[in-house]
Amino acid sequence: MCDICVMNKVKERMLSRRDFFRGTAAVAAGAAAAGSFVATPALAGGHGGVVDMTHTLSADFPTYFGEPQFAAEQVFNFADNGFNLFNLTINEHTGTHIDAPLHFSADGTSVDEIPVSDLVAPLCVVDIAARAAGDADTQVTPDDLQAWIAANGDIPDGACVAMHSGWAAKVGTDGFRNFDGSAQHYPGFHVEAVQMLMEMTGARSIAVDTLSLDHGISADFATHYAWLPSGRFGIECLAGLDAVPAAGATLIIGAPKHAGGTGGPARIFAMV
Repeated sequence: MCDICVMNKVKERMLSRRDFFRGTAAVAAGAAAAGSFVATPALAGGHGGVVDMTHTLSADFPTYFGEPQFAAEQVFNFADNGFNLFNLTINEHTGTHIDAPLHFSADGTSVDEIPVSDLVAPLCVVDIAARAAGDADTQVTPDDLQAWIAANGDIPDGACVAMHSGWAAKVGTDGFRNFDGSAQHYPGFHVEAVQMLMEMTGARSIAVDTLSLDHGISADFATHYAWLPSGRFGIECLAGLDAVPAAGATLIIGAPKHAGGTGGPARIFAMV
């Protein structure tokens, strides 16, 4: 085929595609005028911004056991290979992460089995930061939950109830783990508080800005054993709770999805 023929064919094809898109736009505009077409907003109604709730994971991130639980080995680099690639070694319960029901039960739901509907949650922030500043061993109690309800209304079904203790600001210091040589000291949920959530609300997850759902000096993990075997899950080492309101935000939980997992690092953010 001659060059001019090829050029004409291409021109005809481009004009045809242009007419198609013009026609599609006209149909959409007409439908909108008729009230049958609504553009999808970039954020859900009522939300105007996004807050990162995830700490950056590195080998230096503090851990419950005190030893590093994350490593990254570079096996390809751009200078030699034209691309970068790392092999990661990660303990499931490192950094901002999820505790799946399986973590504290014999045959509970694994992290890949958590219903996706539970991973988009109304966020309820229970602020005990002022109390925690003077008492590292304090806990979220039923009284704290009652106070939140009195101020904000009922805890919504599917909610994530999060403890804001101010501990996220300590991540780069020894104060985050706060180990005195025999025990760790930081706030958590009292077992009676999670029992209240299970009996009186439809909350599906709880979250803390510390290393454990239980407060640091716990010897029996009563909160873990009460909450997780019920089929609900937890989030530990949450960040950004000082940047979200007590009520009204929506938490998006980017849970890992490895088969049979007891949890795993997660990318979590809030729409506010």
